[in-house]
Order: sequence, then structure tokens, then C-alpha cells
Amino acid sequence: MVSVDNEKDMQHYGSFRDRAATINDDGSRSWIYPKKPKGKKTKQRWIVASILLSLLFIGPWIKYKGEPFLLFNILERKFIIFGQLFWPQDFHLVVLGIITLIVFVILFTVIFGRIFCGWVCPQTIFMEFIFRQIEYLIEGDFNKQKKLTRQSWNFEKIWKKTLKHLVFFGIAFLISNTFLAYIIGIEELKALVTNGPIENLGTFIALLIFSGVFYFVFAFFREQVCFIACPYGRLQGVLLDDQSIVVAYDYKRGEPKGKYNPLENRSATGKGDCIDCQNCVSVCPTGIDIRNGTQLECINCTACIDACDSIMDRVKLPRGLIRYASERGISEGKNKLFNARSIAYSVFLTLLLIVVASLFTFRSDVESTILRVPGTLFQEYGPENYSNIFKIQLVNKTRLDMPIELLLESPEGQIVLMGDPIMVPGGQVTESNFLLVLPKSILKSSNTAVIIGVFSNSKRIDAITTTFIGPNALDY
Repeated sequence: MVSVDNEKDMQHYGSFRDRAATINDDGSRSWIYPKKPKGKKTKQRWIVASILLSLLFIGPWIKYKGEPFLLFNILERKFIIFGQLFWPQDFHLVVLGIITLIVFVILFTVIFGRIFCGWVCPQTIFMEFIFRQIEYLIEGDFNKQKKLTRQSWNFEKIWKKTLKHLVFFGIAFLISNTFLAYIIGIEELKALVTNGPIENLGTFIALLIFSGVFYFVFAFFREQVCFIACPYGRLQGVLLDDQSIVVAYDYKRGEPKGKYNPLENRSATGKGDCIDCQNCVSVCPTGIDIRNGTQLECINCTACIDACDSIMDRVKLPRGLIRYASERGISEGKNKLFNARSIAYSVFLTLLLIVVASLFTFRSDVESTILRVPGTLFQEYGPENYSNIFKIQLVNKTRLDMPIELLLESPEGQIVLMGDPIMVPGGQVTESNFLLVLPKSILKSSNTAVIIGVFSNSKRIDAITTTFIGPNALDY
């Protein structure tokens, strides 16, 4: 519950709406036509978006030592992240990395609110800096878009709407191909394109379906994603507190609202700095009024900040009526970045980073697994020995071919390879069978622990403990 200390606070908190901005009184969809924002923060967001989009489309073409720099091949369970190979055996590292990223986003949200959504989120980047810009280019700014929607289906409306949706689907198809390149690699994608859709009909149909879903989201679902489908948006209620820095309206300074009159002294008439121009509402991509306080739909895109600052410049009032601030910062006049909760998150995040960095540092170049061949028992190997058949699976996480040698470290015995010497090509998985031979004289029970050393170029890279199955000691 928010305490209300004075009349300005009462007016501010009493103006909350009771329904979503995209729903009309009769329950029908209310389409949002945001005004094209301009200003300092919009330019900064353009720079961030341009960098992220460039990285997205250039990423599949970047190679490191002959391999993609980024690859998420779910089909073959092969992942390359920043040039480093990862296999299913490294899944724990991926999970820890994702957990660390989530904690980082949570920490950022606790301190800076939903800034991720407005500046980095792919939904916002695609919507505001690709699809929305095409809409502005073809249909015009928000007033022209509203007019075009209201008018009857004449030639102008048909060609503009048709062109817009064709371009929308074309971009959705291009983005879908880019995502596919991250999964199968750019060379495989080139081969699919060269061979044509008929040769790879299943993949082409899947690509069209994905493109259709992508097109639907940005042509029709749009801002609904941010407060209906996005779980992160729902987390705001438990992550934000009155010390979180968010895009906020300074109701202390702005209330009570009043139309601008250049001939009057606003302080003398008791009016606040807000002239109720509605510009902050016009530019909002989710259709809210930021003057009602922090809301579920607000993605902290800062469009309202630029809109308000431009109006303040015109009426010769100080900027910052809408700005990055906390609720406590507005009510008390000072912002405090860190509190007990944010410090706790920071400590936890630091510990996670140390753990993840340590695991990556001590990550082995070769992952080895030794298992007894299913369905086999011990066999006599000459008059004085018993043998077991084992299978070794080796995952080479480097790009160099690695010769592998197996040595029995404990107890006394020998390893006999069943086939050629083991060579594991770079970035591949190799399996090989071998006999583990132990003298009968050292077997004291039906299960004997053995240690097998895995060596490459005379360097010990792993040691595996397994069990040798023999007859019960009483049987001989």
C-alpha cells in the first residue's frame, strides 16, 4: 500500500486506470498508433539497436578456426559459443551460464527496473527499429496511420496495406533464415538455398511456419507480447520496489496539471509543470499514461522522456518532469541505488560468476566415458588371466586431432585395444572397444575397482575409475 501524504499525492494516485490500454470498453482490441519519437535517448537506443541487429545478421558469417563463431546445433547436440565447442557433457556449464544471466537480469531489474525490455529485448528491437520503421515509411506517422485505418478500402489503402504486409513477411522470412543459420551453420544454409525448396521440402515448410509465426507477432500481436506473453514483464511486481530506478513521472513537480498559458505565472496559479499535452501518451508504444505511475505495460523505452523534454524546452520549463528516478527518489528528492536486497543479489551474482569462471577454467579438452559393453561377462584370457570388454567414448572439445592412449594405473594388468590406435578428430566424438585384462591371482572378489588413465601425447588428461567383473573368489 502506498502512503498518500498530501493533496498532490492524492491526485497522482487517484488517476490510475482500471483496464489495459489495448482493450476498449466493449472488450474489443484497441490498436496502438504511437507517434514517432525523437530526442537524445531515442538516438542512443538507435545506436544500441543498430549494434545488436548488426551482430545478429553478421554472426552466422563469422568463423573462428574454420568453425562458426556461434552455433546452436540442437539436432546434433553441438554448440559453439564465442568460438568454444560445447557438447552435451558440458550441459551443466550452459545451465549455470543461463542461471547467471537470469540473476544478472534480475539484479538489473531490482536496481534499474525494466530497462532490458526497452533497450535490449529482441521483441522491442525488432518491433520498434524494424517493423515500426517500415510502417512509418509506408503509411506515415501516427495520424496518417489512424486515417488510413478508418478510411474505406480504396486504391491507396489496398496498395499500402498490401506492400506493408509483404515487406513484413519478407523480413520475417529473412530473420527466420538467420536463426536457422545459427542452428545448422551458414554453409548448410547456403546448400539448402542452392538446392532449392523442393530438395528440402520439410525444412522449407518448417521455415515458412516459423516465418508465419514471426510475422503474426509483429504484424498483429505486437505490444501484447510485453504484458500478455512475456513472463519477465509479470515479474516486475515482485522485483521492483520504491527504490528501483524506472522511467517515472515527477508528480511532486507536475501536479496539478494545467494547460499552458504563456501569459500566466504557473506557480502563482498553483499549477504544476505538466501542461497535459498528452505527448507522453502519444509516443508510448504500449499506449499507457506514464503519469499514472509504474505499470505492467511500461517497457522503459524512454520515448516519453524525449517527448516530455521537447515540450519542456518549448514552454521554457526545466527538463526531467519524466525521467529515470525511483518512487522514493521523487518523494524524498534523492535516489539510492543499493539496498539490502540489491546487495544480496550482487553477492549471489558474484559467487555465481566465480563458480562459472572456475568451471570454464578447469574444463578438460577431452571428455571421456568408459562403460562395460552391455550383455558381456568376464572371459578367460589365457590360463592365468581374465578379461572384460569395455567401450570408451571420447569427445574432443578442441579443433586439433588428438591421439589417445589408455594405460591401466591400478591394479596390475593390461589394456588391449580391439582395433586401430585411437585418434579423435577435432570437434568430434569417437568410440572404441578394448579388453581389460587382469591376472587371476589379484582378483579377491567378483568386483574389482580399476583406474584407467587417458593420455594424449604423453600428457594425462583424465583418469576413470570403473569396475572389473570376475568370478567369485570361492569359485577358484
